[in-house]
Amino acid sequence: MTKVATAPASGIDAGFYLPADAFFATTRPTALTFDDVSLATLHSEILPRDADLSTQLSETLRLQIPVISSDMDTVTEARMAIAMALNGGLGLIHYNMAPAHQVEEVARVKHHIHGLIQDPITVDPGMLIGDVLAMIEERKFEFRTFPVVDAQGKLAGLLSSNVVKERYRAKKIADVMTPRAQLVTVSAKKMSGDPIKVADAFFTEHVGLHKILVVDDSGRLRGLVTSSDVERITGESKSLRKPARDEHFRLTVGAALAPVRKPSGELDRDKILAHVGQLVEENIDAVAVSTAHGHTAGVGDMVRLVRGAFPKLTIIAGNVTSAAGVEFLADCGANTIKVGQGPGSICTTRMVAGVGIPQLTALYVASKAAAARGVRLLADGGITKSGDIVKALTLADAVICGGLFAGCREAPGEILEINGKLYKQYRGMGSLAAMKSGSAARYGQDKTDTTRKLTAEGIEALKEISGSVDNVLTDLIGGIQSGMGYLGAKNLGELRSKARYVRVSAAGQKEAAPHDVIEVSTRKE
Repeated sequence: MTKVATAPASGIDAGFYLPADAFFATTRPTALTFDDVSLATLHSEILPRDADLSTQLSETLRLQIPVISSDMDTVTEARMAIAMALNGGLGLIHYNMAPAHQVEEVARVKHHIHGLIQDPITVDPGMLIGDVLAMIEERKFEFRTFPVVDAQGKLAGLLSSNVVKERYRAKKIADVMTPRAQLVTVSAKKMSGDPIKVADAFFTEHVGLHKILVVDDSGRLRGLVTSSDVERITGESKSLRKPARDEHFRLTVGAALAPVRKPSGELDRDKILAHVGQLVEENIDAVAVSTAHGHTAGVGDMVRLVRGAFPKLTIIAGNVTSAAGVEFLADCGANTIKVGQGPGSICTTRMVAGVGIPQLTALYVASKAAAARGVRLLADGGITKSGDIVKALTLADAVICGGLFAGCREAPGEILEINGKLYKQYRGMGSLAAMKSGSAARYGQDKTDTTRKLTAEGIEALKEISGSVDNVLTDLIGGIQSGMGYLGAKNLGELRSKARYVRVSAAGQKEAAPHDVIEVSTRKE
């Protein structure tokens, strides 16, 4: 038998399946998007379910999964942001609403499940029970137990719900409260490390107690923990996906910022800073300066303005598709840069303006500058399936999705029934309706300018109802972990370092999808 000399298998692979730098160099000047490319498999020693999807967007913002819901007015408000955070991701609440309303939406997310409540609602010993009843009615409280503190903020007692009743309305709180001497408290120092772990041990030891009052060395009230919240949080450790929380165990959330301007055209710095200040007071985790063209003087000014006033706040900025754009926003103070101009399913920027870069090439170019500047990248737009996310994550730190979530019941879009099927309204922020609602500035236009017509860079559409965010994310995360398993990548860092690419022809794209069969639906009604 004749033996033919061959090169080592690894050498053969290396000639066809190329790492990012070598691959994208061969494609110039053609720009590619997700379906133009496929990833080559590698030897794997991990199971897909063991792949770690956590990612870091800044020093203070860590997510358990690399998926963010888009700051679009038919995608993300508080309900969507809560669902995203509970699944380990992040929701960016849109700005097509009054600033005060956006602050309320952020507060709903941050207060969804309390861990250590640092600023509990308290009452004064001199108040009457009637005063407490009026406060409950006015502020729509769903609880009736309150810590009692004196004028110096020191814990004086606990007002139990069993005395907050109409028949006792004339009684003084000081006369019916449980006094400080009879309360079991925990020091703030003891709670500073891991409050939930300490609280869990406390409730196990003290049968029948449902609240922990946290005090400092001077006896001042510093926080409150309830047993129901602790049980919900500790129960999360048994779930497959852990929620994304801040250091005080509140759910993470972000919000988009509008570039508010004066009639002269300059930024209204006072209004912007006042609004961001209110968001920070509600413990916002990130703000996003989101525009169609992020490599502009106006966006740079806004990022610098927010960074100067809030040096520790995570700032997301974009959108860009160039290395120069990434460098510009990084130098202005952004932690994370959004990449994508025109790839969204309801975006028409490339047709209307004739600009924009296919998403995968844009991500590669941006990633080179991001690595040099030490900032993170978000792939924003063009994601239609989990395989697209895997490809995007070989170059970016997370992805932003709009269309994939627009049909979820947690999305704020209007529900319509057509021929027996349910749909939700989904519109681009560059559509005429969205711009008239407030997003015109995102596209460098003014909704109040009556002398010139707004030029749309997006459309209005419908998305079929797709169930809950939990179900959609389960499918997406399963696909991402499967892709990481094929590459033998145990975390996103390894996915980026191990990725090898190959160009796919039109026939190859057809081959990749189901073909030459009659597909049978297995969807459950």
